[in-house]
Amino acid sequence: MFKPWLDKYPEGINSEIDESSLINLVDMFEQTFQQHPEHIAFINMDETLTYAELDLQSRKIAVYLQQTSQLAKGDRVAIMMPNLLQYPIILLGVLRAGLVVVNINPLYTASELKHQLNDSGAKAIFIVSNYAQTLQSIVKQTQIKHVVLTKIGDALPLLKRKFVNFIVSYVKRMVPKYQLPSAKSYRNALKEGDKGQYIRPVINLDDIALIQYTGGTTGVSKGAVMTQRNMAASLAQADAVFGLTVDQESEIMVTALPLYHAFALTVNCLFFIKKGGTNLLITNPRDLDTFIKTLSKYKFTFFTALNTLFNALLHHPKINDVDFSSLKITIAGGMATQTKVANLWKEVTGSTVIEGYGLTECAPMVSVNSYNVTAHDGSIGLPMPGTDLRLVDDNNSVIEDYNSPGEIEIKGPQVMPHYWQNEEETALAFNDGWFKSGDIGLFDEQGLLRLVDRKKDMILVSGFNVYPNEIEDTVVQMQGVSEAAVVGVNDEQSGESVKLFVVLDDYKVTVEMIKHHCEGQLTRYKQPKLIEIVSELPKNNVGKVLRRLLKDR
Repeated sequence: MFKPWLDKYPEGINSEIDESSLINLVDMFEQTFQQHPEHIAFINMDETLTYAELDLQSRKIAVYLQQTSQLAKGDRVAIMMPNLLQYPIILLGVLRAGLVVVNINPLYTASELKHQLNDSGAKAIFIVSNYAQTLQSIVKQTQIKHVVLTKIGDALPLLKRKFVNFIVSYVKRMVPKYQLPSAKSYRNALKEGDKGQYIRPVINLDDIALIQYTGGTTGVSKGAVMTQRNMAASLAQADAVFGLTVDQESEIMVTALPLYHAFALTVNCLFFIKKGGTNLLITNPRDLDTFIKTLSKYKFTFFTALNTLFNALLHHPKINDVDFSSLKITIAGGMATQTKVANLWKEVTGSTVIEGYGLTECAPMVSVNSYNVTAHDGSIGLPMPGTDLRLVDDNNSVIEDYNSPGEIEIKGPQVMPHYWQNEEETALAFNDGWFKSGDIGLFDEQGLLRLVDRKKDMILVSGFNVYPNEIEDTVVQMQGVSEAAVVGVNDEQSGESVKLFVVLDDYKVTVEMIKHHCEGQLTRYKQPKLIEIVSELPKNNVGKVLRRLLKDR
């Protein structure tokens, strides 16, 4: 098998992990609680949560679920909230009770929430009151028996809690009216959990830990089953690659990406719990003024984000007020990081953007660049230790040449076993045991994986493959261009043609200037035939550009 990466790992990083040493997540949590009780685990709204406090409060949630709610091992529990101190307490509580976490995007519509609750068969949900009205409209059409409501400030000290909850509810009016008469408050759930005795369940590596929902080929989201083994393997892989860089006494990870997303959940939350580090939780990263003000208060050392968030921060007028002198590691994922953005981040912060690649179905890490890279070169690095990759063409033949693009297929202990109760989608997702990513990549002469684009986003112009990432990266190099997105549109002559959407930060830039720039940088069939200047690009809750919405236009 073609494995051009095998001898490319830096000294001290093995190409494999010891799967025999894997332990379940609950054992991992308890090791950290014992080793680092006084370390700060999480910071949010300038309040802290130590590992001792996380141990105590998550145990109370576990007892509440086991005894008050009387849920049985393997039952599913939904969590629907942004980055708050309550989130890790509830997450660990659910897992410590032997239950299965179902993460839900708080911005879901009623129909999306209904689908995910019914598909997962969740029996309980922890939800922030800001989104309770959405739940109210569909809860009777689900199997939900227990609703636990929390307010934004519920994990804060008394006076601050009352102040924050008052401002959110009555000044900013961020909590629409709702009626959930049988719901229990989060703080009452903690009180009830304090009355009982925690019974630690027997947890096996093949037990399901999480069901993480992701987009489907049919357009309906499907649940990627993440076992304890998948998650433990992914954390062992992260430790193999980045563990040498982590000082357990002083690390602070900036967590602006939502913890209900697979990237932040694993790389930020769980990995730093494993290492005894601190997560600085950003509840609303779109509020850039508050985000910048928060960053200015802390000597953070790790930072994860994706291209659009880096770009937004870099263009904030007060970015230079932030002290980046302690920043050691910047990790990017979720979408391709544009060279212009990566270079500017290095210029402003002194930290190289380490780009990685992952999928929800892979818990989520597939490949990443080494922690000691000194410049962003557009690659997505080497496979995670213990991971096999191959590229296949449209005829399902394995490609064994450098610089030859094909669909990335993956094998490894972090790859999900199946989609939740969905044999049809599971069959479509695997090719003789290899997970089909739907992404086009290639291996360069250095053995590094490079992401070309999403297979479904590829544009076919007169028989030539055109990849939007290449065009977008070219366009944003132009002075005055802030963001760019490319889609294919029907064309009678060439089958498809390239349409470019551009967001400007200098309105002297014209369509003709953009065309001229592309003519000097791109082969003719790659050049945009249509160019539209827009005020903003549609993005999902993580900040990833939604090309399909542009295509629908």
